Amino acid sequence: MILFTGLLGALAGVAGAEHEVFYRYVVLGYVRDAGGAPVRGVQLELVRDKTGFSYLGQTGPDGFFLIVARLGDESVGERLTLRTEQVTTVITARFDPTNHADHRGTRVDFQGGTVQERAASFKTTLAHFLGSSTR
Repeated sequence: MILFTGLLGALAGVAGAEHEVFYRYVVLGYVRDAGGAPVRGVQLELVRDKTGFSYLGQTGPDGFFLIVARLGDESVGERLTLRTEQVTTVITARFDPTNHADHRGTRVDFQGGTVQERAASFKTTLAHFLGSSTR
């Protein structure tokens, strides 16, 4: 819960430019075993391929993870590598660099040895997380 509370603070928009929505890219999703059960405690790493800088995350009891990377407008189209202890995938940072109001990010789900990016589910998943974390 401490990890999620800290991430919530990062998303809430503290004073300063780097905490603004247009300076971050959120990668979130779920890790499940081959049977669909959530996997707790999985370490994840998101790497900006351009710079080599990495951001770390870990799944909670429901298999949910959330990683906040620092990406500005100039980073649109940047390649990001997301890995668990067993699976690696590459995603592309897709967002509208002129939109400084909406959260930027994507959803990536791991199940067994497969990975599926579900960008269309990002906003609803983030809203659900923010709503459940404030209770």
